[in-house]
Amino acid sequence: MLRNARAVLLLAGTLLAGILAVAQETKSVITLDEFMNATEIKEAKLSPDGSAAVMATVDSDWQHNRYRSDLWIWKAKTGATLPLTRSGHAHSPQWSPDGRYVAFLSDLPLPEDKDSDDVPERLWLIAADSGESFALYQEKLEVHAFAWSADGSQIFFSCASPLSKSAEEARKAQWKDVIRWREQERGDLLLAMPVAAAAGQKNLPPHPAPVPDNATPLPPLSRTIATSDDEIKEIVPDPKGEQIAWVTDSVSHRLEDPKHNEIYLVSSAGGQVRRLTNNQAIEDGLHWSPDSSKLFFHVGAASGAIDGPYRDVQGRLYVLDPAGGAVKRLGAGFAGSFEDFAVMGDGRLIATGLKGTEQQLYAVDGDRVVLLPGLPGTYSGVDIGLHTPGLLVKHSTLTDPLQVFVAADPAHPEQAKAISSFNLLFTQRAQPEWKTYQWKADDGAMVEGVLIYPPHRMGQKKLRMLTLIHGGPAEANGNYFGADWYEWATLAAANGWLVFRPNYRGSSGYGDDFMLQIAPHLVSRPGKDILEGVDALVKDGTADAEHLTVGGYSYGGYMTNWLITQTTEFKAAVTGAGAVEHAANWGNDDVSYDDAWYLGGGPPWQNPAAYQSEAALLQMYKVRTPTHIVAGNADVRVSYLEDVLLERALQQLQVPHSLLVFPGEGHSLEKDPWHGYIKVREELQWLEKYGGQGAR
Repeated sequence: MLRNARAVLLLAGTLLAGILAVAQETKSVITLDEFMNATEIKEAKLSPDGSAAVMATVDSDWQHNRYRSDLWIWKAKTGATLPLTRSGHAHSPQWSPDGRYVAFLSDLPLPEDKDSDDVPERLWLIAADSGESFALYQEKLEVHAFAWSADGSQIFFSCASPLSKSAEEARKAQWKDVIRWREQERGDLLLAMPVAAAAGQKNLPPHPAPVPDNATPLPPLSRTIATSDDEIKEIVPDPKGEQIAWVTDSVSHRLEDPKHNEIYLVSSAGGQVRRLTNNQAIEDGLHWSPDSSKLFFHVGAASGAIDGPYRDVQGRLYVLDPAGGAVKRLGAGFAGSFEDFAVMGDGRLIATGLKGTEQQLYAVDGDRVVLLPGLPGTYSGVDIGLHTPGLLVKHSTLTDPLQVFVAADPAHPEQAKAISSFNLLFTQRAQPEWKTYQWKADDGAMVEGVLIYPPHRMGQKKLRMLTLIHGGPAEANGNYFGADWYEWATLAAANGWLVFRPNYRGSSGYGDDFMLQIAPHLVSRPGKDILEGVDALVKDGTADAEHLTVGGYSYGGYMTNWLITQTTEFKAAVTGAGAVEHAANWGNDDVSYDDAWYLGGGPPWQNPAAYQSEAALLQMYKVRTPTHIVAGNADVRVSYLEDVLLERALQQLQVPHSLLVFPGEGHSLEKDPWHGYIKVREELQWLEKYGGQGAR
């Protein structure tokens, strides 16, 4: 009898597997319209007592040619996630310490902004229960950073130091519309706003109260705590309510010298400001310890180094003694890249760490790093409630859309439950399958990448292949969900492409040495890694040598521009926001300090050989590949003139090409969703026209 029961169960399991396989076969593939309509979860915050969470999302508003930003609230007692705001102009939420309010930023116009195109990002409050929202002030002050005081009585925020009416009129009279490139830059004020008083006058008069012409136009209820020559990008009051720490950035947001990116401290009552750091790194993610005795912070991948000269290593965690200034690295033995973290009530950290193609959660206590039990894929955005041990974190896989999860015990994230359900349409479409792929480089190093197969074609041979190169270069492709103009690999797979995503030298998650080997060979060393991976896939029969294509954006564009000068094996290329030379790019972009490091250190006149040897422009005569180019004409990360330069070269060489310029867009194409939609639509068509015909 037992033997028969086992046979029945085995047969039932086989039938179920077959049914599931048939169901997957009958699902349709995702369309371009569906793919580009995905909702992005920007961030999520757990309420102080863990009974609620607020989420910030971004969606495409196709009718109004803009992206809308909204807040959602989840409550444990109902289990439902519902809209908290509906204006489409709300982002960057932070809970009040008592959980009654959520503060956020919004450029929603006030009455005095009527007929104005210059609406600042003001500070707003919304009641978590009633959903009633109001601005804390009317003045035209753009908030750079904000944070609640420990007792919730105040909100501290930073903004550019405004000019008085008389000073502004004098400036206009002397300079008209002339931009004084550095001279007109002004640092920030750190202000305190009493919440109860501001809430008491939430029905603000139609216009701000008049102030004397020589007075600084600040909110009447605000108090200036400190001034800064630089922009204040993060504010962190201590739990005891005695001190405020902050992190700075250059006013221009150009990385010309890391001295503009440091940590400072001041009394909550104001007074003398102390600079706590002085190094060659870009600090972020500032957190106090629960007892206010220490400051924890993060230095991201390719953001310099605390110890010694500037160099691009993986993400690291540090602890700082505010009294003595000593800085100690945490989890130094971790071989991957720390990405973000939160501080638990006992002073230990929960951090996300990238190793290879997986980003998992780790407990960090001094030098000790322990992998926590979790699901395969990518965790991000970790948060812990102020008065609860509960954990909030985002999670996704390559085929599972990003969702927000909460767990009662931070030590057991595998028990977390989803509290969001965005983008479920993707689970109803035929899914691509994927695997990691490794090959040996010419210098003996092992390099890894990801292969994403078209639905139902896992393991098949002689597939047409798109090598889609990640940006950074200190990023890494792996087991995470992406669905937008930049992350469109799974859409390419749905359109019949085997997508190869190589994690070349310079990628994070494979150790500091692996990252450092990109310098000073900014494109030539990664280029060898990528071409050797392509050759290996052709040699083992996975890829069809007659239908190879390549593409990428940002640094992926750098690499695409370089690779089409090194080989003619690619039948089509799609590139965007990628430099073709490094001298003008060093002067035009906003990360010139980093650019110089990648090329051996120093500006172009100190190391001209490196700048020239790594320039695709000087080898452009070898290009035969039809190339499609995209660029935003307001890009300051990689000047769109680099794309114009590439187009001019291809025109001169009579190589088939196309250039699309998106007006008003910066590097991230975040102004108009139609620009990203058209970008991906035209890239897929270009690949099909020149690289895909005759092979599916």
